[in-house]
Amino acid sequence: MKLFYNLLLITLSLITSMELSAQEQSNKHFRNSMSTTAAPDVIWQIWTDVPNWKNWDSGLKNAVLDGTLKKGAKGKIISLEGRKSKFKIVEFIPGKSYTFKTKLPLGSLYVKRYLSTSDGKTTFTHEVWFKGLTAGIFAKAFGKDFRQMLPDVMENIQQIAEEK
Repeated sequence: MKLFYNLLLITLSLITSMELSAQEQSNKHFRNSMSTTAAPDVIWQIWTDVPNWKNWDSGLKNAVLDGTLKKGAKGKIISLEGRKSKFKIVEFIPGKSYTFKTKLPLGSLYVKRYLSTSDGKTTFTHEVWFKGLTAGIFAKAFGKDFRQMLPDVMENIQQIAEEK
């Protein structure tokens, strides 16, 4: 019985893992990582300089933060098309990662940015996902464009970081 239970747990774990991998590759949940020779604190400084997000995020016209970047901080972003959205920092680990949430009708958009280091290189990652009842609708409306734009955004960050 114990063997059966262990095999069941392994199978469920593999299925969940496969589902997450497929989900992360969809327009509803995706990520992009890039490595750089720039130090992690350089990437962190670029990420946390909210008024200058527009310098590397090709989809933004402007971004404003009320106060300092920390958990609970709020701000606004304006897309190139003029769409205004409020965001809130919902997770924050200084020097490592943060996640912000933008409310959508009956759903939310999350953006998580996180760092890791290995062999003298810094890897920085942007992960984006939609949640809620309207997640599929917003993923269909905006996910593909966001997903296609992300590699260029990452290259912009890398270029800025390596020039510092």
